[in-house]
Amino acid sequence: MATRKAKQVCPTPGCPTLTDAGRCPPCQAQARAARPSTHARGYDRRWRDASARYLEDHPYCECEQCAPLPPLQRDLATEVDHVDGLGPLGPRGFDPANWQAMSKRHHSAKTARETFGT
Repeated sequence: MATRKAKQVCPTPGCPTLTDAGRCPPCQAQARAARPSTHARGYDRRWRDASARYLEDHPYCECEQCAPLPPLQRDLATEVDHVDGLGPLGPRGFDPANWQAMSKRHHSAKTARETFGT
């Protein structure tokens, strides 16, 4: 027998819509439209080239969860995270000491915690 999960109120302030999880579709669309493009946030060719070089030298996830594990037990890294959370336009955006290689799932989870406090 499948269990049912209670619906939640959309986390967008003032929106009363009940959702299965996260924002309701209209609030999601509005949030996407309001967010600057990746290029405007500094994720351009320079960043893509620098992060690709970093991933060549750091092929395994370096997050807090994976760091204690031997390399071959870690997830493969597919993204480069800015430890300070400010991205390539921050004061340490192109400082490799401010980077960590991460798997997509671990990077997404870290970003969600930092953005939404989840």
